[in-house]
Amino acid sequence: MDLNDTPEQAEYRKEVRAWLDANKADAPILQGEGALTDPDEILVAHRAWQGKLAEAGLAGATWPKEYGGQGIGPVESVVISQEMQQAGVPGILDVIGVGMLGPTIIAHGTEEQKQRYLGPMLHGDEIWCQMFSEPAAGSDLAAVQTRAKHNDDGTWTLNGQKVWTTNAQFASYGLILARTNPDIPKHKGMTMFIVPMDAKGVTVRGLRQISGEAEFNEVFFDDVVIDADSVVGGEENGWGTGLTTLMFERLTIGLGSSSFGYRATRFAAAIASDATAARDHEVRHNFGELAAELEAIRWTGYRSISALQDGQIPGPEFGLAKVTTVNCAVRAGDLIADIVGPEALDEDSEWAYMISFLPGLKSAGGTEEILRNTIGERVLGLPPEPRLDKGIPFSELRAKEKEGASA
Repeated sequence: MDLNDTPEQAEYRKEVRAWLDANKADAPILQGEGALTDPDEILVAHRAWQGKLAEAGLAGATWPKEYGGQGIGPVESVVISQEMQQAGVPGILDVIGVGMLGPTIIAHGTEEQKQRYLGPMLHGDEIWCQMFSEPAAGSDLAAVQTRAKHNDDGTWTLNGQKVWTTNAQFASYGLILARTNPDIPKHKGMTMFIVPMDAKGVTVRGLRQISGEAEFNEVFFDDVVIDADSVVGGEENGWGTGLTTLMFERLTIGLGSSSFGYRATRFAAAIASDATAARDHEVRHNFGELAAELEAIRWTGYRSISALQDGQIPGPEFGLAKVTTVNCAVRAGDLIADIVGPEALDEDSEWAYMISFLPGLKSAGGTEEILRNTIGERVLGLPPEPRLDKGIPFSELRAKEKEGASA
């Protein structure tokens, strides 16, 4: 029992722990001694484990019961993550689908889409990917240029490119943001679609990372025809639908720090393993700062998710959890590398993957600069950054500001 559990949460924690104790022998070993190494074997085993978790109500537990979830609160979902970490078992394979895209379909999809896609997604039978970013549309997501043309028979034809697409190499479906009307303001001319990843004209190419893996991909669309019922959230409402995905992405990254292994206790153990570092005042001071921030964001996250009502979409304030969590983990990785030395980057080190992966995670769900602007403007009510106004270039706006200041 966590000392901060309510009696109801303590009872739920007990039930989750009992199930994990009885079933953890079926979980795939993904790290350490005896870990699976073949990518195909890992995929099969992890999908099977997700299916087992779904059957037990431990995957997508906050989803409505009619779509396979348990309808529980977000705090209870944190309990599940904590107990999985304590039991040393992996979570679900399709975090993107279950954590981000499933909630988007629940919020904006048709009933037919929910009935067709949510069940297989939850059980790991069909993996999903998110296709938003493009080579020239990252932070400025509304600048996407992938086009979807409406055909006379009601279908759509896709042409364009996406990049940094996680899991595209084995995904069955993806949610894509495409421009359907180039003649209206960019935020209003986009539509969200469901795309079968095995459709004719879809090409997936892996992007090799510094870790040696290729989690991310480029995806190309050459005259890809998709069905009329592939639209999610309504035609030319892609920006609003996409914001739902982004809000859940920031929630998943920011409040999933324990599941990802970004925990103060884990970092402390690594530092304490070096007697000299453990006694060093500067090391202790630096670790104390990042540990305090991780604890602060953990409790802020508990308060925030406790305030969410059933079916409510997370607000922009959850971007703060994402920024703080990733920055703290990056600092922890740097500190541990300084203490452990070059061995921290060996492929067998428990830290090598985290240290090489985290810099890229800083851009996922929106860069820090974008998130800070969003929080400042939409949460704190601060004056917005100067933006393009009536076609006036940004440089001219700045010049006019300077003229006004000197007048």
